[in-house]
Amino acid sequence: MITLSLIALTVIVSLAAWRSPSLLASLIYWPPGVAKGQWWRLLTHGFIHADGAHLLFNMITFYFFGRVMEQVLTPRIGALGFLLFYLSGILVAILPSHLHHRGDSQYRSLGASGAVAAMLFAYILLQPWSLLFVFFVPVPAIVFAIVYVAYSFHASHRGGSKINHSAHLWGGAWGVAFMLLLEPGLGPRFVEELLSKLP
Repeated sequence: MITLSLIALTVIVSLAAWRSPSLLASLIYWPPGVAKGQWWRLLTHGFIHADGAHLLFNMITFYFFGRVMEQVLTPRIGALGFLLFYLSGILVAILPSHLHHRGDSQYRSLGASGAVAAMLFAYILLQPWSLLFVFFVPVPAIVFAIVYVAYSFHASHRGGSKINHSAHLWGGAWGVAFMLLLEPGLGPRFVEELLSKLP
């Protein structure tokens, strides 16, 4: 139920922020605000979204992979542990952007992409050859991961986009790192899984 509760909360806060520009301004990640002691922005930006498509994509992705990871993780770390994993995904994903843009008063970032990427890549570590349906096309999870990382890395360095691709990369990295810290044996198991399907 943690996954569904987080989705409901994110939808409610996003809708409220669209209706109230002042609320959105108080929750969004904004470097000068954080510098003034508004530390909550490092987390609250993950509960607001730019538009309906942004919200829908993140929440659908989180719905599918969050439910699976909640079932996997809750017996190990409890419901609170799963909630903290999600929240830490938001925080860890924004920290590199914070360090890079801390002096930029024009920079803004919002969305749950960091936490969602953490869930997605944690799942891929467990099931690298499972099929993900990308625009209704079945793609092996590990192939999707490679393309996703390559694209996000390229787009992050190219710039000129309103999307925080860095958050995708660091969120995904945190998802993998968290799972390996929790169960180091997943690393060798992941390699075995990969090799088992290669020609």
